[in-house]
Amino acid sequence: MSETMEQGPSPIARHKALEGIWGTGPGLERLAAVNHNILGKRFMVAALVFFAIGGILSMLIRAQLATPNSAFIGPEIYNQIFTMHGTVMMFLFAIPMFEGLAMYLLPKMIGARDLAFPRLTAYGFWCYIFGGTILVVSMLFGVAPDSGWFMYTPLSSQPYTPGINADVWLLGVTFVEISAMAAAVEIIATILKMRAPGMSLDRMPIYGWYILVTAGMMLIGFPPLILGSILLEMERAFDLPFFDPTRGGDPLLWQHLFWLFGHPEVYIIFLPAAGALSTIIPVFARHPLIGYRAIVVAIIAMAFLSFGLWVHHMFTVGIPHLALAFFSAASALVAIPTAVQIFAWIATIAHGRPRFSVPMLYVMGFFFVFVIGGLTGVMLAMVPFNWQAHDTHFVVAHLHYVLVGGFVFPMLAAGYYWLPHITGRLPLARLSVPAFWLIFIGFNATFFLMHITGLMGMPRRIATYPSNFGWDWLNLLSSVGGFILTMGFALVLLDIIMMFKFGKGFRRDPWQAGTLEWATPTPPPSYNFAAIPRVTERADGLSPRLLGPQLARGEGYLAHTRNGWQETLGVDMTTGEPDQIIILPRRTYLPLVSGLVTAAVVLCMLFKLYWFALGALGLLVVTFLFWAAAVGNKSDIGPLPAGQGISLPLDGEVKGSPTFWGVVLLLAADATLFASLLFGALFLVVVAPGWPPPALLEGGFVPGMVVVLAAAAGAGLARLGRRANAANASPIAMQLGAGLVQAIALGAIFWLIAALPDPTAHAYSATSLALLVYLLVHNGIAFIVAVHAAWRYHAGFVSARRATDPRLAVLWGDYAGFAALVGILMLLGLPFLATLGGGL
Repeated sequence: MSETMEQGPSPIARHKALEGIWGTGPGLERLAAVNHNILGKRFMVAALVFFAIGGILSMLIRAQLATPNSAFIGPEIYNQIFTMHGTVMMFLFAIPMFEGLAMYLLPKMIGARDLAFPRLTAYGFWCYIFGGTILVVSMLFGVAPDSGWFMYTPLSSQPYTPGINADVWLLGVTFVEISAMAAAVEIIATILKMRAPGMSLDRMPIYGWYILVTAGMMLIGFPPLILGSILLEMERAFDLPFFDPTRGGDPLLWQHLFWLFGHPEVYIIFLPAAGALSTIIPVFARHPLIGYRAIVVAIIAMAFLSFGLWVHHMFTVGIPHLALAFFSAASALVAIPTAVQIFAWIATIAHGRPRFSVPMLYVMGFFFVFVIGGLTGVMLAMVPFNWQAHDTHFVVAHLHYVLVGGFVFPMLAAGYYWLPHITGRLPLARLSVPAFWLIFIGFNATFFLMHITGLMGMPRRIATYPSNFGWDWLNLLSSVGGFILTMGFALVLLDIIMMFKFGKGFRRDPWQAGTLEWATPTPPPSYNFAAIPRVTERADGLSPRLLGPQLARGEGYLAHTRNGWQETLGVDMTTGEPDQIIILPRRTYLPLVSGLVTAAVVLCMLFKLYWFALGALGLLVVTFLFWAAAVGNKSDIGPLPAGQGISLPLDGEVKGSPTFWGVVLLLAADATLFASLLFGALFLVVVAPGWPPPALLEGGFVPGMVVVLAAAAGAGLARLGRRANAANASPIAMQLGAGLVQAIALGAIFWLIAALPDPTAHAYSATSLALLVYLLVHNGIAFIVAVHAAWRYHAGFVSARRATDPRLAVLWGDYAGFAALVGILMLLGLPFLATLGGGL
């Protein structure tokens, strides 16, 4: 393979050569797109479509509640509408919207040409679209979820929701969450390994810190919801009583798993919007951001505290007083890092010379709305007040002040700020100001009055109400405000259309900003930068107007094309010094195929075709193996020129490649799901009624020890295979041996499953089955990865230098061994704990 670099005699020739490699063709080839520019815009457009759907649903809600005793919508349809409104806004709009913006902006801000795993981005997009479509289409057939966007049990359990309504939510949302987990892994790996040379962590733009912390929260926060959805679907499909108190389950387990996700999600939604504010405010204040390091500490503190607040959603379910005091104090404490950020923004404005362009109007609207939401949040953190306001419209008002104030207003500011980058045209601003005032007035008219109706006792989630409580005129005014709010959003849409059609073009950086994305041409090319810059100062104080032409002339790293590769730089995680050349995969239809097969798995589960679902799941594994078949070289390349007088190895020939760290991150999320499962098992033993169970596992010690020893042997053999490969010896025997003992572990797990008492009789057996299924899946993955590593060596893709596959086999083998040890200890310890029952 040639190692020469094709010289570009001019910026135009260089652009054509790079675009020929990185670009995506027209027509059906657009379905094969993996470029972050295309996929980021697709995420944002799809999120806006879902936002419009959620907005229409909200108008139906307000029309129903405008007058007492309304017959506009029946109770069953109303339940579907308010459930789908919350589901669409939380799962299909807010999180995908920030994901799309981050996917589009992040590589440009940190000086990369794309995200770390472009095919994973594309697969996540198709999962998002297909999962969201399943949820929305269910409304057309009258089978939309109707148990609330939180799906509390036992209302969502089979006896009380016998149709497929709840299954649509459980399977559709889990399908969409695949996209969120993919984005989290993608974002963290990209930020840590693909920054511009010289961009150490303390030089990273503040937006990068916000997105890094948010992605870490997603990695830890989403697995409990995924686990809860799986357990509830297993209960509904196979009558496994995880949440049935008559058979040893407990409905409160669902609330714990849901809010372990649900409360961090509020901050997952807020932090990216706050990152946009921290980027926009210094530009329009014409002053550097005050308190950069304090804000970074506040972000991390907020993320940490957010995982200790979930119980404040459950103050009325019968929590011990000591726990009430702890979670109440933690709920109030989170106001401190929030205040640090708000005061830093105010100080930046106060020390600058602010210009109140349209983005700054929405920033001012944010301050007003979000501070009110924060104050009512502190009120709700106090247990006596929470008991009075719980499940009233006061909570609805607080939620919308926090989420709309903390996300929608900042994202509208971000839209007007970054849309010129996407379109290459400046906003006209003729409709922008009226639109802002309609949104601001309409929002406050709609939701401020809900504080009053809530304090007057109006419950949330009711389809109608009598006329003798004094709520009538307040609800009517709220509904009028809702329609004013809708008019404002319609004007924003019209304003954006006018910008596309009549906006004035520009070259670079119309706002005189200081971040790298404005150094690209606008709209940006597929490769972002003709040459990758070196950063010698904090990356939100640069001069894009000067830097952009320099990069276009090739004054940087990787300024030339080579072998048709999509090249970008990899760096040390902390110092930002370059340590590898990363070769990214080019456009392919594989993510679309995998997305379609995943949709087939979900639909087969939805329609109770479980054997077909297993077949589709096997086909999905095959499609993922095809992903790996297209990656790697069959010969050692060695260091290659990277520009600026340095030579670097390829990512497949180093230890810390993005692929390696991507798997580490995936396993971290996986471990969180496993910890949630262990928590669920212990929670049922300690809290649930109906213990001890009528029957316990007998004779489980021998097969349990076989599982542990075989999994440990598999991990050890995988390590020996890696050492053999490093010594230029064949690892095939060791890797196949690892696969063989993992197969023995799988057999022992099936033995244990067969020995379990009836899993439908009691939550003890159901929980034991869930633990064993978890071990079965992960030992199966370790088996596949070990055998696949042996095949890759046989095919010539592995050598002592190209050792990514043996390293991945070690990772999966170690994790499967760890899970087997902990899982079997829990399994064998549960009979002892179960006999104690409620005496613990």
